[in-house]
Amino acid sequence: MSGRRRFGAIRKLPSGRYQARYRDPENDHYRTAEQTFATKGAAGRWMSILEADLTRGVWHDPRSGEVLFGDVAETWYSTKLHLRETTKHVYRTILDGHILPAFGERPVGSITTLDVQVWISALHARPRCGPNTVAKTYKQLRTIMESALEAGLIVRNPCRIKGAGTERLPEMRCATVEEVAALAQAVEPRWQALILMAAYSGLRWGELAGLRRRYLDPLHKTVRVVEQCTEVNGHFVWGPPKTAAGTRTVALPSFICDVMIDHLARWSQPGVDGLVFVMPESTPLRRENFRKRVWFPALRDAGIEGRLRFHDLRHTNATLAAASGAPLRAVMHRLGHASAAATLRYQHRLEGQDETIAAFLEETSRRLPSRIRTAGSS
Repeated sequence: MSGRRRFGAIRKLPSGRYQARYRDPENDHYRTAEQTFATKGAAGRWMSILEADLTRGVWHDPRSGEVLFGDVAETWYSTKLHLRETTKHVYRTILDGHILPAFGERPVGSITTLDVQVWISALHARPRCGPNTVAKTYKQLRTIMESALEAGLIVRNPCRIKGAGTERLPEMRCATVEEVAALAQAVEPRWQALILMAAYSGLRWGELAGLRRRYLDPLHKTVRVVEQCTEVNGHFVWGPPKTAAGTRTVALPSFICDVMIDHLARWSQPGVDGLVFVMPESTPLRRENFRKRVWFPALRDAGIEGRLRFHDLRHTNATLAAASGAPLRAVMHRLGHASAAATLRYQHRLEGQDETIAAFLEETSRRLPSRIRTAGSS
């Protein structure tokens, strides 16, 4: 027994349950509903909802969710060719290390919010998988699922966990002028200029590693930032700065120019395209080698407690720039920030510390130059 409708058809099965059939809007062939129904009325209501979805253009082919998540993820990743190599490497590492092992062989339509919650809990339990790593990983999964939603493969993004993608900024550490001077004196002479340039120009590690002679102008007391060098899987990758705002010209204090003139004559590669800062083997800077050979021993010898990163020297420059009273736009330009949010962190850091700032700057202008000139010429 079957019931013919204006849209689709319903028939009673030998089991006593009811089966619904409808025309596939893509090929006009009849398809059978994946489930059966206890009553003819239930089958009719399901058919009415399906017809309404087709009329409104929100119908979802249930077969679409059978596509493996791994295939969806690889398609998503293939669209990221325009990104920087370092960013693509991060995406690839997260995919291979955290996402594909959990969901790669699953049909994309079978992944539920509960599955995602269980997965996040497992990530938090992993050693060396901190909260920010979990947040980055969750955001990447959410983005992939959003692409699946836009492609019509799923009807709802299962990544709906409030706060799961929120990264917590670490407490900002800023080296003091005295600590910078102590570090400069604790390292071998060839590394003094790198320490001081980081603290008093605000250039990022990659920008310092990619700095060539042609971009450093001690006569006019400027350095142009147009290129950076980063490592990806042990290979050097050259490219423009991190953002469009990162391409900039930065003014340098006179004493830094004196230090750099000495450094160029003694330690830099020759020629206008020679790198300013290199390893003893005259190869580009390698961050991990520098940390082990130079940075950690210098922290120990300088008696600096706590975990001070090389990047915190950039924070030193940012804090001094904010304390100078320069307009926000000028500080943003100096740091190469694309938005004001990052720069405002340094201004907020200085609120209510006017007397400390004044004493700090007085100490800088009165004592630092002569000490640094001595360090730079040693």
